[in-house]
Amino acid sequence: MRHVRDAAYLAAAAATAPLWAWRMHRTGKLRTDWPARFGQGDALTAPARPRILVHAVSVGEVNAVRMLVDRLARDPLAPEVVVSATTDTGSRRAREVFGARHSVVRYPFDASWMVDRFLDRVKPDLVALCELEVWPNFVDACVRRGIPVTVVNGRLSERSFSRYRAARGLLGGSFRALAAALVQNHDYAARFEAMGVPHGRVFVTGTMKWDTAQVSGDVPGAEELAAELGIDRSRPVIVAGSTAPEEHALLRDAVPPGAQLVCAPRKPEWFDAAAAAIDAGVRRSRPGQGRPNGRFLLDTIGELRKAYAIADVVVVGRSFGVLHGSDPMEPAALGKPVVCGPRMGDFRESAAALADWGGLERVEASALGDALARLVADPAERAARGRAGQECVRAHQGATERTAEALLSMLAGVRRA
Repeated sequence: MRHVRDAAYLAAAAATAPLWAWRMHRTGKLRTDWPARFGQGDALTAPARPRILVHAVSVGEVNAVRMLVDRLARDPLAPEVVVSATTDTGSRRAREVFGARHSVVRYPFDASWMVDRFLDRVKPDLVALCELEVWPNFVDACVRRGIPVTVVNGRLSERSFSRYRAARGLLGGSFRALAAALVQNHDYAARFEAMGVPHGRVFVTGTMKWDTAQVSGDVPGAEELAAELGIDRSRPVIVAGSTAPEEHALLRDAVPPGAQLVCAPRKPEWFDAAAAAIDAGVRRSRPGQGRPNGRFLLDTIGELRKAYAIADVVVVGRSFGVLHGSDPMEPAALGKPVVCGPRMGDFRESAAALADWGGLERVEASALGDALARLVADPAERAARGRAGQECVRAHQGATERTAEALLSMLAGVRRA
């Protein structure tokens, strides 16, 4: 079957080459680490201790597994943790977060020979895939080698489920082969079971992103960021995080008079257009340049939490257009009043919880300006919403510990066998 999948992959790659090659050229992604994507690279040293491979696709997943990796590494079992990532930005973030303490590798394409090269190099005893990423050749290769594969922080949204269900004939075997699926809620649990994971292997452990949302009133480096950007700390600051292209003009027009806007687009390829749309006077990547006009573009990776820390109000990006929302938990944990749009499908449960507690306000695009003006003018409401958000985050934490305990139990069983 893997040879059939290989042939299908090659046929699909050849048929779509003009499209993906052009897109990668346009976004600068042709300069990726191709040898690593083909499974090549230096072999890791032979593991002297149990080795867990934790796989995160991109920046969001890398951030989600931060505490899990630390919790696993400090356990008395003392497993060796290797972190993999798929995207360029995810790999860079993984090296920043984990590189000083753990091996970081690039996840391969799902061709069988590339997967085999990768597993020969990494030699994991257990694999944890963050959120989904159930690639059939990879799972099949692990099963043949006796390596248990589990999904952690599992999520299968309604729209993703419809696509996966249509391909259940091809993917069902991979889901059935999972040693466990540790998922965020009961809806996701039902969908994983519908894809073929046996009922006794699906467990609701909660959302690890609640745990990575560190409840605090201070972030190291935040004031330095404000100073380097030239933000006037005597004036209100609105930070829009992980924004999409169709939102930038909306944000520009919604900022009330006297307030400043810091905009952090989700993808690097959106930076230039976003700078033009919001009329950014200052870009983070160009220190000492620009003009102070109260509009700032955060065109760097890994500094959004610092920006949230200096915000008076936070707007959740990708929630006012055609996409499906961004993480509202991180700014809520910092005690910031959070405003989002109607599209929060990727964070439906966390957005609903924060709204129920009073830490998040959901508005239509046409009402964004009024909501921002009201919050900017009312410090008492901002403070009350900020406290409510932090209380909500605290009440929902604990998934990381539950996930770590399950993985360590599986790892102990593997080593005994």
